[in-house]
Amino acid sequence: MLKMSIVTPSYNQAKFLEEALLSVKQQSYPVFEHIVMDGGSTDGSVEILRDYGARTGWKHLRWKSEPDDGQSDAVNKGFRVATGDVVGWLNSDDRYRPECFRIISNAFKEYPKADVLYGDYTYIDETGRIWRIRREIEFNQFILLYLHMLYVPTPSSFFRREIFDQGNWIDTKFHYAMDYEFILRLARSGHVIQHIPALLADFRIHPESKTGAHPDKQREEHDAIGLMYSERLRGIRRPSARRTVRDGLRLIARALRFKEKLLRGYYLEQFRPSCFRSLETASRLALGTAESADQWRAAS
Repeated sequence: MLKMSIVTPSYNQAKFLEEALLSVKQQSYPVFEHIVMDGGSTDGSVEILRDYGARTGWKHLRWKSEPDDGQSDAVNKGFRVATGDVVGWLNSDDRYRPECFRIISNAFKEYPKADVLYGDYTYIDETGRIWRIRREIEFNQFILLYLHMLYVPTPSSFFRREIFDQGNWIDTKFHYAMDYEFILRLARSGHVIQHIPALLADFRIHPESKTGAHPDKQREEHDAIGLMYSERLRGIRRPSARRTVRDGLRLIARALRFKEKLLRGYYLEQFRPSCFRSLETASRLALGTAESADQWRAAS
C-alpha cells in the first residue's frame, strides 16, 4: 500500500488550520503522514499544532515552527523530509475531500507510468461554503503553457516521491505562481501528468489568500514564467508584438479548454445548488461537524 505524505506550509492561518488538519486525519486510509511547516506564526497556529500533536491518535502529525523565506521555502522543507511514496501539497487554508487518499492510491495503480496525478476540486468561501465545482480537462502542455491560469490545482495534485529524489524542488524566487513553474518544469522534463475525474479537494478563496489579495502580482509572475518557457514568445523581440502573439495563443488555449469542458458537460454542474448541498453534507460528516470549529475539536 502506498504511503501518503502531505506537506502543508502555514503562516498565520489559525482560522483555517484546524480544517486542513482534520481533512487529513479523517481520511479513510491507513498509511499517511502530515508535515506542517509553520513560518513562525503569531496568531495561535502554533498552539493548535501543539494541541493536536499531543493528542492520542495524532502520531501522523509532524510539525515545525520557525522563520522561513516564504511559502516556496516552507514547501521545499516539507518535501525534503517527506517519507511517503506519494506526496501531496495542501495549503493551510484548503482541505481534502473524503476518500481523497484512497482514490489517489488506486489511481496510481491504474496509471503506473504517471508521475503526477491531479483531480477536480471545489471553490469554497471563508466559511467553508461551496460556491463552485471545478472539473478539469485532460493534461495538455500547450494549454498549460498559454492559459491565463494554472489548471493543475495544487490541493488536488499528488506527486510520486521519485520526482523529489531526482532533485526537483520549488523555485524559491517565485512567490505567487511557483506551482505553475513547478508543473511546467516537470512537463518539459518529460514527467507524465495525468488527470483523474474525481473531486479531491476544496480550494478556499478569501480576502487574505494570495489569490484573493494579490491577483495582479500572481498574474505578473505567471506571465513571466510563461515567457521563460515559451520559445515562440522569446523569439519575438518587440514587447508589443510579443504581447499580441501571447494574447492570441492565450485565446486559443482558453477556447480549447472551454470546448473540452463544454463537451464533457462540466458547465452544467458547476453552479448546481443540489450538487453543492450533497458535497457540503459529505464534508461535514467526514470532518465530524455540522457547524463550527468547536464541534470539530469536540468530535476529534
